[in-house]
Amino acid sequence: MSKTQELIKVTQEKLPESQVGLEIEIPPEMTQKSYEQVIKDFMRSATIPGFRKGKVPRQVVMQRLGKARIKAAAIEDLVQNTIPQAVEQEKIDAIGNYQLRSSYEDLIEQFEPGQALKLSASVDIPPEVKLGQYTDLKVQAVETEYDPAQVDAVLAEHQSERATLVPAEERPAQTGDLALVDFVGKLVAIEDTDPEADLEIPGGQATDFQLELVEGRFVPGFVDGVIGMNLDQTKEVPVDFPSDYPQEELAGKAAVFTITLKEIKEKELPPLDDDFAQEVSEFETLAELRSFLEENQQKEAQAKTAASTEAALLDEVLKDLEVEIPETLVQNEVNYLLTQTASRLQKQGVDIKQLFTQETLPQIKERMRPEAVTRIKRTLVLAEVAKRESLAVEPQQIEARVQEIKQQYTDQQFDPERLKEVVEEELLQEKVIEWLKEHAQVELVPEGSISDPEASEAEAIDPKVSDPGAIEVTAVEASAEPPEESTASGASEQE
Repeated sequence: MSKTQELIKVTQEKLPESQVGLEIEIPPEMTQKSYEQVIKDFMRSATIPGFRKGKVPRQVVMQRLGKARIKAAAIEDLVQNTIPQAVEQEKIDAIGNYQLRSSYEDLIEQFEPGQALKLSASVDIPPEVKLGQYTDLKVQAVETEYDPAQVDAVLAEHQSERATLVPAEERPAQTGDLALVDFVGKLVAIEDTDPEADLEIPGGQATDFQLELVEGRFVPGFVDGVIGMNLDQTKEVPVDFPSDYPQEELAGKAAVFTITLKEIKEKELPPLDDDFAQEVSEFETLAELRSFLEENQQKEAQAKTAASTEAALLDEVLKDLEVEIPETLVQNEVNYLLTQTASRLQKQGVDIKQLFTQETLPQIKERMRPEAVTRIKRTLVLAEVAKRESLAVEPQQIEARVQEIKQQYTDQQFDPERLKEVVEEELLQEKVIEWLKEHAQVELVPEGSISDPEASEAEAIDPKVSDPGAIEVTAVEASAEPPEESTASGASEQE
């Protein structure tokens, strides 16, 4: 606190959701000083006909502006200065900004220069964490096993990307083809009096629409209806919109699409050989490429197993956790998740300005809120266990990871101190997870035998937003992977 500041009387009160209430009494000399300073500022800045700027008499300012406006300005000045002063004076470890609990109207009515003024405010503080059992845990985690077929799937995807499209005119459309269609969609009447009967679906019509005939690329039933059609054939295809379809006005409703097939092209795949390996990778032979993909798939399977184990342990600890999370932390985490989601969608070529609008943004944030709360709880648990068990990270470990990140991201600039902070937090969390594993009984079970916490997390984060006029599954719906964790890349100075 500055030596020039006068002491103010502050009474603290513990509030729910990890807040502290502040009852602040501002002494008479401070209210008088603020009031006089506001008048002086108006005298210097007011533009009033007949007077030079900065030369307006006090009485004229008082008459033209009115006492209520001057009092309001004085109160605003007092609020902005005395609440932070109270937080500093009382040595409160505040998170985020303060919240004024008194109304400005009441303060204006009570305010008199030269008399004490009382106001109420609140600030968020770090939550108190009460852990239950965190040792000798017994949990089940999903074991992801390496499947050699995954390598074939990756190679097949590369083949498909480099396929040559060849017209197929002598046969019906089949799975994997690229079809050119015209279509019009209409809702189906539930009963004779249904006012929506035969209404065209907004965005449910197109001309010369190119569609790959694979499952999941359109409303369920649409692709199946195209498969088997012949060139120039027109067909009515019934579909049912899923009950969780993002456009609420279509969710759960039946429709009919009138489809005309105008063109069929099939993919002619390049052969899997050494030339193909050289084209899609840095390897000289197909054998080397396969070996590299196998190693990657094995590492990925191990990483998924480790992630499932971590989630299972933390979820078990969270069962007995008692903590009140301040709203500031929740909002910060929601904004972080939103930023990560937006960044991922931009990389996929999605125009996020059309998706994240004033209408959809509140809904998206609300959907992200439960996952934000869970992530905060996990972070608090890890920090509390580290404190109780005196776990720490060696400086040389931090420096080694910092150098590793700098070498990996040579095209980015980092704030050195922030980078070290983030790396230390990341390494400490890894150390706590290892400690929990060493002091727990973890049973690895096959995929599908239990609900995978990691998969549930991905579903919770997915905002499921779509263009109101779009029928095709959007990139947002397809991107169900969870946002990146708070890693050292967050210390980058670049946007």
